[in-house]
Amino acid sequence: MTQQDTLSTAQTAPRETASQVPAHAHGGYHTPWEIISWLPSTATPWQQDSAIRAHYQYQRIDWAKRPNPMRTPRTRADAVSGFSLRRPMYHDKSLVQPDSIYRPEYAVYHQGVSGDPVPYNIANDNLITSILLGSFILTAVSIAESGHFIQRQFKNFFRVQREGTTVITETGSEWRFQLFLVLQACLLLALVFFFYTKTLGNGVSTLPNYLVIGIYTGIIATYFIVKNLLYTLTGWVFFDKKKNEQWTKSHLFLIAFEGIALFPIVMLLAYFNFSIESTVVYTIFVIVLAKVLSLYKIFNIFFKRNADIVQSFLYFCALEIMPLGILWAVLVFMNYYLKVNF
Repeated sequence: MTQQDTLSTAQTAPRETASQVPAHAHGGYHTPWEIISWLPSTATPWQQDSAIRAHYQYQRIDWAKRPNPMRTPRTRADAVSGFSLRRPMYHDKSLVQPDSIYRPEYAVYHQGVSGDPVPYNIANDNLITSILLGSFILTAVSIAESGHFIQRQFKNFFRVQREGTTVITETGSEWRFQLFLVLQACLLLALVFFFYTKTLGNGVSTLPNYLVIGIYTGIIATYFIVKNLLYTLTGWVFFDKKKNEQWTKSHLFLIAFEGIALFPIVMLLAYFNFSIESTVVYTIFVIVLAKVLSLYKIFNIFFKRNADIVQSFLYFCALEIMPLGILWAVLVFMNYYLKVNF
């Protein structure tokens, strides 16, 4: 037997393979092992490859017409087409363009250290600005409509009601007005804490600022709800219904007072570059004043008859000071959690 050279073997391999494969083997799908098993043991690798190629039809793909998700450069100019929603956003432009000013060989690289980001300014936040302006308008309208109610609540707060005194019940609009002021107080306290962490506490998060403020507002609102439930539970156990109703009205009035008192300082901080240190001091003063008034009202409503100052102070610490400390701990933890994880 004469041995042929490699070139002649590779050229005659497809013809030899076609004659060696059985006729019944052409139907259906066959694995490469089955196709090779039909060939004689003396089949060369070129013959085996030709037999496999004869049984598999490979689709010819024009890669120039396929999507280019890897953004690799192409050498054909892009077709002129307008805006289309069907065109994938990951399509990139070719290196060859009919526009003479398109020069992709001049690449722009971002070298060096990135600069400091523009500090967040609430005056440029359309959402928070809309909320504050809406709160201002609603507060002004509500105070104009409910001025007599506010005056009556202020007088009743410092007046000790005797037994048998007729109590004036609030209307639905007056209750809604107070609840609105409570929500406003939650938002304003959240804004003050947000600016405190941004300026003094080094709070940095990739979350949108309005989402962070919303989280703080939800935490503060939960604090007021839980504290009200604790007051309701302890009042239901230890005191009568009339005293509980009187305290609920006074407590709601104090929270509404915080909302009204904090609104001017937040507006100054947001739009007139007021100092954050002065804002924090003012906020602490408002909170301390509200707590002192709460202690005064707790003593007058629940413990004045027995003149038990120590018991009223313990009651105040358990339901006012401890929840306030827990609120601060939760806010600090949430700020740290958002800074680390987002």
